[in-house]
Amino acid sequence: MKKIILVFFATVLLISCVGNDKMILRDSIGKINKVMVVAKISDWTGDVGQEIRNTFGELQVGLPQPEPILSVSQVAPNGFSSMMKSSRNILMVLEGEQEGISVKKNVYAQPQTIVYLQAKNDEAIINIFNKNKEKIKRIFLDSDIAFTQSIFAKNKLDDSKYKTLQNLGISLTIPNKFNTVDDTGDFLWLRNHLTSGIAKSGSNNILVYSLPLEDGLQVADSIVVNRNKIGKKYIPGYKEGMYMITEEAYTPFTFDAVVDGKKAYETRGKWEVKGDFMAGPFVNYTVFDEEKNRLIVVEGFTYAPSVSKRAFLFELEAIAKSLKIK
Repeated sequence: MKKIILVFFATVLLISCVGNDKMILRDSIGKINKVMVVAKISDWTGDVGQEIRNTFGELQVGLPQPEPILSVSQVAPNGFSSMMKSSRNILMVLEGEQEGISVKKNVYAQPQTIVYLQAKNDEAIINIFNKNKEKIKRIFLDSDIAFTQSIFAKNKLDDSKYKTLQNLGISLTIPNKFNTVDDTGDFLWLRNHLTSGIAKSGSNNILVYSLPLEDGLQVADSIVVNRNKIGKKYIPGYKEGMYMITEEAYTPFTFDAVVDGKKAYETRGKWEVKGDFMAGPFVNYTVFDEEKNRLIVVEGFTYAPSVSKRAFLFELEAIAKSLKIK
């Protein structure tokens, strides 16, 4: 009788595991913006590894201190243990006759993104990687954006209580650690006071407002001018005559982007307070809403003296990219 019961439960368990992959997938681990590379030691210490490190190690523009876009670590295939397989972002470098890249989700853990890079020799691996390196970077970054947004969604603010968001007809996934600084109906400013380590005197900030869409060809050229106008009107310093502006000694970088399926510009640079020594990085998303002949602007800026800022700005990027225009 006992044997029959044991067989019954074993069969139920087996059927459950096969029928629902989520039951057998552990939670993934790993820091945001970090990729584990599974490659032979000879590849990692040779030209293949050099190309990967150079690509992922490119410096993020707009930050006051040099910080890479992605951090990397390496493990040999024979050291790719059960714990290693739980990593959230993995790049597998393989040798084989079938050449190219492929992407799989949630293979050993969830959420998880694995990019497979395969070619017949080192030269071919480097060639394929270089042709696809921007795509590969974007795959990992977008995966971390989605992961960060899922974390924020678990404890998010009720955005229906903000006059500006309601008047603009938009929504954002904003974690509930943010507090209101200003909400005029036309302009929203939210702030999260940082509480950890030596960054505890700093803050993360979100700005939301709209602008008329007058000449689409001039939008990219007017982003700095418009954000300086907003800073002067809404973001004062501690003394009269002080307000936030775009740092005059540093030219921001503007890239094409897509937010909520709409054309947008992503601008990264540094802000400062006119007449003061406060400064830091910002990321600005100017989104075309052609249906209503306007631009929706969502910007994040951080103030965190003496510490690395990549992670703070990435959180703000994830919030901005959660924008939905109703």
